[in-house]
Amino acid sequence: MKGQSPFRDTIFALSSGGLPSGVAVIRLSGPHARDAAVRIAGGVPPPRRAVLRSLRDGDGLALDRGLVLWFPGPASFTGEDCVELHIHGGRAVVAAMLRALGAMPGLRQAEAGEFTRRAFVNGRIDLTGAEGLADLIAAETETQRRLALDNAEGGQQALYAAWRRRLLHARAMIEAELDFADEADVPGSVSERVWADMRALCREIDEHLGGYRAAEIVRDGFRAVLVGAPNAGKSSLLNALARRDVAIVTEVAGTTRDLVEVALDLDGVKVLVTDTAGLRETDDRVERIGVERAVAAAGRADLVLELVDSSTPRQEGIRRTWQASALRVATKSDLPGSRVDGFDHAISVVTGEGLGRLVRDIATRAQSAAATQGSIVPTRLRHVELLRTTKDHVLDALIPHDLELRAEQLRLACDALGRITGAVDVEELLGVIFSEFCIGK
Repeated sequence: MKGQSPFRDTIFALSSGGLPSGVAVIRLSGPHARDAAVRIAGGVPPPRRAVLRSLRDGDGLALDRGLVLWFPGPASFTGEDCVELHIHGGRAVVAAMLRALGAMPGLRQAEAGEFTRRAFVNGRIDLTGAEGLADLIAAETETQRRLALDNAEGGQQALYAAWRRRLLHARAMIEAELDFADEADVPGSVSERVWADMRALCREIDEHLGGYRAAEIVRDGFRAVLVGAPNAGKSSLLNALARRDVAIVTEVAGTTRDLVEVALDLDGVKVLVTDTAGLRETDDRVERIGVERAVAAAGRADLVLELVDSSTPRQEGIRRTWQASALRVATKSDLPGSRVDGFDHAISVVTGEGLGRLVRDIATRAQSAAATQGSIVPTRLRHVELLRTTKDHVLDALIPHDLELRAEQLRLACDALGRITGAVDVEELLGVIFSEFCIGK
């Protein structure tokens, strides 16, 4: 897209991840991308066709033999001329190729997220699409992948653009009434036709905002916190769930002093399980800090697993009422004399008894918490804040007073909504958003 993109330099980077690998992809974007391909590969292939070429540096020395793809702008990811070099993924091969590119005039190494930022600036994607791509790259579970893909493919952008068109239409109707109020052939109040739609828009925004908590759980994980008296079996359960030794387990009470967390993929939902210090009164300063952190973690949890050693009738501990949903779990059910009546679950990490049922229960609760009314939900706190601002301005516009003031409230609502997708100036946000990306994306 020569002559149209505001960028005058050409960027390049390894875009395919860690080395060594079977194949490495080096991406170039900018006005000198085609010239670089000619110098390295002897020419460019037909657009969007992979061609095998010998690749050489500026002195004609052989670098590798690989595939070259040419994407002339604006029909490319960034909207600029782009080239991809698919080469062998050895560290020396990639380093030599990057050195050869860096030696060419007008080329430089890309910064984190710079390809996606150029795609945004050149109108190929909006901000929600860029954020969706960041989430797609970071996705660890199937639920995260689906949510990120919906947003990366423009689901949020389409919804917010439709809402913004309704706001613009409402402003136009009000301003028409202001401009032609003295005309004899203007029947009644034109603006009255839009207020019902604006009230409906507020209800739609409210319903949409209701999906944020579920989206937050999908992105960041469902938090399950293990609490209980010292030696209740919390660390043993954590190790059993993680299927590896992540926490120290001994017969000495108070071994765990800090929070220990593992991430699990339970039926496509990310679940963060946190082991905590045993809850008891103590004069040990370090252990007391651990108890305070345990209580704080449980206060932030989506689910609290309250573990009790079923083989010990009386246990030292601190009983709490938790804000989150809680499950009482009897541990060490394999030991003689264990009493498991009145518990939600009875488990033994030695025999495996009850572990499957407990995991299924956690997974079901996580899936329920991550369930959304639809695939299009706000996925960032900034979305929530701007949507609430939009709704507040619309509600102010619905209050009967001077039409000029009501039109101004709708203008402010349009601006707030436009800032979500980047339709309104958001320069101060760009560095934050695109810094989330890896180099090469």
